[in-house]
Amino acid sequence: MECGGSVVNSSHRDDTPVLITEAQPSYDDQQAVRRRKYAIMMASRIPCLIAAALVYQTWHLWWLSLIILAISIPLPWMAVLIANDRPARKREQVNRFRRSARSLESRSHQVIEGA
Repeated sequence: MECGGSVVNSSHRDDTPVLITEAQPSYDDQQAVRRRKYAIMMASRIPCLIAAALVYQTWHLWWLSLIILAISIPLPWMAVLIANDRPARKREQVNRFRRSARSLESRSHQVIEGA
């Protein structure tokens, strides 16, 4: 098949859907991302504990071992918070009527807006 001077092969057509809206990712996709973050954070705690032990055993730097341990202590708490946190909803713009200079009624009226 020829299209505008170039040959287009219909067997290599991309059938993936095109995103035409600004819809958020599905709940399952969001949950998969949160699970992955949780697993990475929890898995990084074990190497931190091993690194703290190795630093103390190898170089006897107790202060550096304590710093590494202090970093590893809040990791489970942060991992749970991140895993349970859903992304914020997008704020939608409200389309409000704006009076123009060419409006039919030119005189002003008292407007009472509800809270």
